[in-house]
Amino acid sequence: MSEEVQFESRRSIGRVDLRRLRYFVLVAEELSFSRAARRAGLTQQALSSQIRSLEDEVGRVLFFRTTRRVELTPAGEALLPKARMSLATAAEALASARAAAPDPRYNPLV
Repeated sequence: MSEEVQFESRRSIGRVDLRRLRYFVLVAEELSFSRAARRAGLTQQALSSQIRSLEDEVGRVLFFRTTRRVELTPAGEALLPKARMSLATAAEALASARAAAPDPRYNPLV
């Protein structure tokens, strides 16, 4: 199952991968690409690539990066609460579907 959400923005209708939002939240929480990469089970290069892809999709830089610091930009600060909300909503949607009574006519997972 793909973890993509379609949304409409001023730029265009795009697709945002929920994994990228998760990675963004991790970096925002840690304010460190290396610590966030360890939490995500990724290399730092792979995590940085995912964040760059998200920045390309958004059309804004989300983090100020130096060799010693990582800080959220205004765009990153604006995205963070919405990203958390989107991830929570997706988790709730999956939990609701899993809690639904199975259809006795069709249940290939049994």
